[in-house]
Formats: sequence, structure tokens, C-alpha cells
Amino acid sequence: MPTFLRTIVCSFIGVLAMVQVASANTLTLESALQSAFADNPDLAAAQWEIDIAQGGRQQAGLIPNPVASWDAEDTRRSTRTTTLKLTQTLELGGKRGARIDVASRAQDAAAQELEQRRNLLRAEVIDGFYGALRAQERLELAQRSVALAERGLVVANGRVTAGKSSPVEATRAQVQLSEIRLERSRAEIGVTDAYRRLAAITGNANTDFQRVEAGASAIPALPSSTQLLARLENTAELRLAELQIQQREAGLGLEKAQRIPDLDVSIGSQYDASVRERVNLVGVSMPIPLFNRNQGNVLAASRRADQARDLRNATELRLRTETRQALDLWSTANSEVRAFNQVILPAAQSAVDSATRGFEMGKFNFLDVLDAQRTLIAARTQYLAALAQATDAWVRIERIYGDLARI
Repeated sequence: MPTFLRTIVCSFIGVLAMVQVASANTLTLESALQSAFADNPDLAAAQWEIDIAQGGRQQAGLIPNPVASWDAEDTRRSTRTTTLKLTQTLELGGKRGARIDVASRAQDAAAQELEQRRNLLRAEVIDGFYGALRAQERLELAQRSVALAERGLVVANGRVTAGKSSPVEATRAQVQLSEIRLERSRAEIGVTDAYRRLAAITGNANTDFQRVEAGASAIPALPSSTQLLARLENTAELRLAELQIQQREAGLGLEKAQRIPDLDVSIGSQYDASVRERVNLVGVSMPIPLFNRNQGNVLAASRRADQARDLRNATELRLRTETRQALDLWSTANSEVRAFNQVILPAAQSAVDSATRGFEMGKFNFLDVLDAQRTLIAARTQYLAALAQATDAWVRIERIYGDLARI
């Protein structure tokens, strides 16, 4: 292979390797969600509830074990009477079916709770991911502010050296630069903390990424209030509330079945050593429901069912209110973000540039430059706050409705 061609190939391979390393060190929202669903220990623990409920359902369908007994009357061998008996309890009143119904409802509730936990985890990942993204942007803005303040210090020192400004102007510029450098240090710590929090949510003890990347659209457009509220009945939390009503009603059915006493049927054999005679035994026993008819438990179960209905209505009211509040918050915050991007930040940057050029030409004093710089920094801070509010609204909706891409 010619030398120049070998050089080109080596260069291409080097660039490709750098791209692959950069890609490996960059975390996207999709990869963060995949990692969280695969490695988050809380979700892994919640998934065991399915098997736990399945075990409860299996146990509920079992019938009572028979009881074997052996009795001896008189300790003397020649006059002893021994009895061997086998007793089986026959459940009446549909108790076994009622137990199975309660356990089946518990299975359904466990599956629904797992879906709700996945929605909560998804919302936590989104919140942590965009928190890290804002921390990155805050650091980038702090670095740009440092560069701006350093430029102001250079201009101030130049005018002081030329005898066109007071040394006080240079001191002010130095103080401003020191304050912004402290803000940059705080932003660097914030990025580290945000990365660690995101890594913990995804189930990793250490951060194996150096940057997060949101893609083309940082915050998606949320569906309308009409679209969301029309799907409120299908949300995991409201379906769980409905299942809890069914579970409480099944529990009421079980308590009503407990009012009917069970029947104990026994068969056996008795041997009398004194007369050397064996007789067969057959017995039937049943409690008489004279005082205890399980009336207290039936009343408690009935009130639990009523309570579950009220809780379901309270859940629906809360979810409707939270949906409207989140959409209002998102609309307001999104309008602020657009205003900052389109008007406020460009105007503040332009004011800083104009003030700096005017100070260089002696038309403004350095206080005007400081005021313009502080206005720009404040605008950037408010912009990040608006982004945080928009993300918070999105996270609230995701927590209620799950993946919005399915709506």
C-alpha cells in the first residue's frame, strides 16, 4: 500500500475511533431508560411481587389437609381401648372459591402496581436526565460568562493602562470575574452531582458517561387536555384504584362465606382390649353459629369496600387536577423558554456587546458594562429556571400517563 494511502486510512481509523469513544461516553435518554428498566434495583424488587401474588393464588386454591388421630383410654394393656380416626374438613359456603377470587384480584393488583412503578421510574429517569442536561447547560453558560468577564477585564486594564479610565474600573472587572468563576465552580459540582444521581436511578453505582445528549427536541410537545383526560380511565393509578375496589369486594364475599360453618367428617376404628372387639366409627361435627356469625368481619369488609370506592373517586379527582395543573405549567414555561430563546437572551447578549464596544471607545463607563453583564447572567439563570419548570410539567404527565408516545 502506498505511503499516502496508508496515512489516509490510519487517519480515518483514528477519527472513527474518536467518534466511537465520544459516542460511548455520551448518554442519551433512550439508553438511560433501557439501563434503568434493566438494572434499577427497586424495579427488580417490585417485579417479585408478581411471583409472590402467584404463590398466594396457588395457596388459596388448596383444600384443607386431613387430620389423623390416635387415642388410648386406660393405660393398662388388658383393658385399654384404642381409637384410630381420620377427619376431613369440608368447606361450605363457597369459601375456597372466595379465597381464589381474593387472591386473583391480588394478582391483578400486583401487575398493575408493577406498571405504575415502571411509569414512576420512567418519570424519575426523565427528571434526572434533564436535570443533568440543565446542569451541563448551566456550566456552559458559566464558562461563557467567564469568557465575557475576562474580556471585560482585558478592556478595563487596557483603558487603565492608556490612562483613559480609573483603576477602580479594573478592580470592578476583577471582582466581577472572581464572582463568575465561583459560579462556574458551583456549576461544575452541580454537573457531577447530577451525573451521580442519574447513574443511581439507572442502577449504576458509578457514572460510565461523561455527557448527556438530548437530541433534536429537548422537551416534546404535550398532548392537549382533552386527549389526556380522555385516557384517564386507562392510567395505571386509576386502574389500580378500580382493582382495589374489586379486591375489597372479593374480601367482603370471603367474609360472608365465613359465616357458614365447615363440616368435619371423620371415619375410624376402635379396639376394646377387654372384650377383644373392634368397631368402626363414623362421625360428623359442625359448629353451631349461635353467637359468632362473623358479623363484625363482614361489617369491616363492607366498610373497606365503601372506602375503596371513595378513594377511587379521590384518585380520579386528584389526577384530573394534576393533569390540568401540569399542562398549565408546561404552557407557561414553554412560552417563557421561547421568549428567552427568541428575544430576551439575544437582546441581553447584544446589550453586553454594545456596552463593551462603547466602553472601549470611551462612550460608557464600566458600570454600564457590569450592568449589561449581570442582566445577561440573570436572563440565563431565568432561562434555566423556565426549562426546569417545563421539564417538571412533562415529568408530572409521564408519571400519570406513562410513555406519551403511546397517546
